[in-house]
Amino acid sequence: MDSVKKSSGQDNLAFDSKFSFLLCVEVQMQEQVNYQLETKADKTNQSSCVAEEDRNKPTYCVTDVPPWYLCIFLAVQHYLTAFGGIITIPLILSEGLCLQHDTLTQSLLINTLFFVSGLCTILQVTFGVRLPILQGGTFALVTPAMAVLSLPEWKCPAWTQNASLVNTSSPDFIEEWQSRMRTLQGSIMVASVLQILVGFSGLIGFLMRFIGPLTIAPTVSLIGLALYDSAGVKAGSHWGISAFKTKKRKNSKFYIFQTMPILLGIAVSWLFCYLLTIFDVLPSDSTQYGHLARTDVKSNVVSKAPWFTLPYPGKWGIPTVNLAAVVGILAGIICSMAESVGDYHACARLSGAPPPPKHAISRGIGVEGIGSLLAGAFGTGNGTTSFSENVAALGITRVGSRTVILLSGFLMILMGLVGKIGAIFTTIPTPVIGGMFLIMFGIISAAGISNLQFTDMNSSRNIFVFGFSIFSALVIPNWIMKNPGVLETGVKEVDQVLHVLFTTHMFVGGFLGFFLDNTIPGTKRERGLLTWNMGHPEGSSKALASDKVYSLPFGITSCLQSKSWVRYIPFCPQSDHKSEDDIQSRGTEQMTRV
Repeated sequence: MDSVKKSSGQDNLAFDSKFSFLLCVEVQMQEQVNYQLETKADKTNQSSCVAEEDRNKPTYCVTDVPPWYLCIFLAVQHYLTAFGGIITIPLILSEGLCLQHDTLTQSLLINTLFFVSGLCTILQVTFGVRLPILQGGTFALVTPAMAVLSLPEWKCPAWTQNASLVNTSSPDFIEEWQSRMRTLQGSIMVASVLQILVGFSGLIGFLMRFIGPLTIAPTVSLIGLALYDSAGVKAGSHWGISAFKTKKRKNSKFYIFQTMPILLGIAVSWLFCYLLTIFDVLPSDSTQYGHLARTDVKSNVVSKAPWFTLPYPGKWGIPTVNLAAVVGILAGIICSMAESVGDYHACARLSGAPPPPKHAISRGIGVEGIGSLLAGAFGTGNGTTSFSENVAALGITRVGSRTVILLSGFLMILMGLVGKIGAIFTTIPTPVIGGMFLIMFGIISAAGISNLQFTDMNSSRNIFVFGFSIFSALVIPNWIMKNPGVLETGVKEVDQVLHVLFTTHMFVGGFLGFFLDNTIPGTKRERGLLTWNMGHPEGSSKALASDKVYSLPFGITSCLQSKSWVRYIPFCPQSDHKSEDDIQSRGTEQMTRV
């Protein structure tokens, strides 16, 4: 009996041993299978990352020169992409300048802004940040300019609002709008000096430590939101045509309907208005709804406009300076500078360039200040800044060559010299312009809000800062406009400054966002400053050396680097005695030690 129990116990022990062995083998096999699957997944992810990087790599980088026919085509495309933003600014300013019924002068303002934009683009690409970034008018100066023109002493007389009473060639009417333009000119020129100093002194790097997404988001958003009245008035002339849209289609390998949706929307809506006009569907009576959609309302301006026009400084007279206007425009310039720094990093990433160094950013901001100085002197009623729309076009076309943008600058100068071009743009039917305003101002507002992606929006702190800033910026200017006597101090100049500042939505929202973001405790990661100031990783841009992209042209960098005093000048490229091979070998040694 004992022997039987003993043998059965040995059998159970042998079975348990076999079972344990099989279980161990199975576990080991499962671990090996899992390891192989994980290895395969890692390889798949790595290959997909490489494929994604290759897909995003630009076909032509910053220093490349595409074939001449491709350069011309892409230069025209960049010009047409900037078209909507450039012509919108004079059309908005014309309301505050009492030029609603003087389309010929509006066309001259459009020509002047095209000319100056082309000139500033050439300066920026050649001597500025040296990235393929187009320069054009800035909406950041439109809001303070309109606030200045809304002051009681600058409000347009009632007779200028009536088309039947306006004689555009009379000296009285000319003096009415030119006196306002001269004030804007001088104020923009004085305010642009600050941008020049901040850029070339290198202070922009210090200021960007305190300006983050929670300052930029309400500021940029309110640029678009503050112009709702202008958009509503023009779109309300015929809501059906204003809402007219086109379907995006692909044309060859370039996504034309994606790179130029505003232009194509204008063209199709304009054609639609023309067909409704020739078939007499739209009313010919100026008092009836829909009359402003007719294409023959402003048709005489094209025949009156000269074929050739030459913009020059002081064309509208000697500029004058207004303290309130200078202070208001300074707020817009600060916003424009912060936005441009973000555009430089985005442009470098999309064009296959290394992140812009401090000296290139300082030079870019300084050249933008020179551009605003020129824009004020030539009489555009506006300044210049980097065009975000054209930066986005680089990602679609995958052509980041600065030669293309340089050619676009020359094209804009040429278009600015042809008077008929500006005249044609002023004949766009009013509801089509209203539809363009709805799209552009909506995009600007959304672009401002998109800066919040860098912050932690699960934080109640950030939600409060943004919500309070943007809502207060809508309430305070509206209340002051309804109660203008509340800011009277007895000193006229101080009253004007306070009125301009507190009726400029962008300033109120930006100031509150800046103050709250820098006083309420929060980590840099929570505030979005880490991601905001990090730049971008060097992926495909490793092939381009920083000095090759951002050095000054015509051998200027080589001449300067031989001077010992260059290291004290913030906007000059600094000589780097360490070769790339030394840096790479040192990095390899450090990695080996780790």
